[in-house]
Amino acid sequence: MTTVNLVMAGTVGVLYGTGFTLLLSRSLMRVLIGVVVLGHGTNLLLQLAGGPPGRAPILGAVSPEEFTDPLPQALALTAIVITFALTTFLLALGYRSYVLVGHDEVQDDVEDRRIARQKTPSAPLEDDGEDDGEDEADPLAPAERTDDQVEAEARREGL
Repeated sequence: MTTVNLVMAGTVGVLYGTGFTLLLSRSLMRVLIGVVVLGHGTNLLLQLAGGPPGRAPILGAVSPEEFTDPLPQALALTAIVITFALTTFLLALGYRSYVLVGHDEVQDDVEDRRIARQKTPSAPLEDDGEDDGEDEADPLAPAERTDDQVEAEARREGL
């Protein structure tokens, strides 16, 4: 029977807590760091779950009870590759966001706010049945673009 090292278990908990806290941030670079920290926490958890170190699993050299289970090491290697791929994707996403917008903060989406406003019940408007000719513009509606703006955007995108 093996026991879990409490310091290692606490370290895994701290890494997971820090990683999830960073993932909930609006900054894409903090999200990237959160993914990396979560990857390290996962690798440490897999090594911790593998049990104590033992001998190499070579048949005939030692008894099978002294073998180290190679599965957690293979899973840790897979987790490293997945973390690397996700890190490169998020790094490219953050760089592209910085180039296009000038910062890496994720902004509120206007459409999401409009849908959230529709879902919340509001007090009924009193309507006297008369149309006074004044149409109120929705401040959250996307602004209409002029032909010049559309042409400039097409040139910028290389279309």
